[in-house]
Amino acid sequence: MLVVIANSYDKSARSFVEHSASDGVTLLTPEDLSVVGWRHHLGNTKNSTVVVGGKIIEVAQITGVLTRLPVVFPEELFHIVPNDRSYVAAEMTAFLVSWLNTLKCPMLNRPTPTCLLGPNWRSPQWIYAAAQVGMSVRPLHQHIALGKESLPEVIPENSATVTVVGKCCIGEVDPTLANQARTLADAAGIDLLTVQFSQADANAEFLDANLWADISQPAIATAILEYFN
Repeated sequence: MLVVIANSYDKSARSFVEHSASDGVTLLTPEDLSVVGWRHHLGNTKNSTVVVGGKIIEVAQITGVLTRLPVVFPEELFHIVPNDRSYVAAEMTAFLVSWLNTLKCPMLNRPTPTCLLGPNWRSPQWIYAAAQVGMSVRPLHQHIALGKESLPEVIPENSATVTVVGKCCIGEVDPTLANQARTLADAAGIDLLTVQFSQADANAEFLDANLWADISQPAIATAILEYFN
């Protein structure tokens, strides 16, 4: 069973689960964390159980995990009284970090202490990492003034993206860019990453990267299923 951890409003995750249900894919939402049936033994998953989609299953049945949540957000916990939502969300996030780190199955991506998706890097950190592995990067310009909202960087109209899923790279770009995207994912210690370039040609500049791949795209969904098989 492949478990997708996402909130109830993640359309991309729901589409992926619905179209892959026959492959044993199921959805785990923060609401499942409030259902009786969880049994988590630190360092030992032999007798552990979880609740997925409202059903209790043994951890041994889980063959892979795809995480779509950076943290559990208080705004998602409608089943919790408002005054307790921030506390409960923090506790749920901490629990998921612990639980996910005990699993031995393949995972996209493994959590870090600050993010369930993997490294919680901002654009400057991704740019620095890209430069460190030899990629051509576009300098990040930021102008901050008191009383004014900072403006986001303008993305070129002809920009191109590559999504890394394990050893597979999806995107209509020069093979050089695909190799660069895979190298960057390796440097970050992850297997699911979307990388944005200024164009599709080999001499393109790195713009940014993020951990939220559009898993509703057929090619990406297929690559994910193959990763876990």
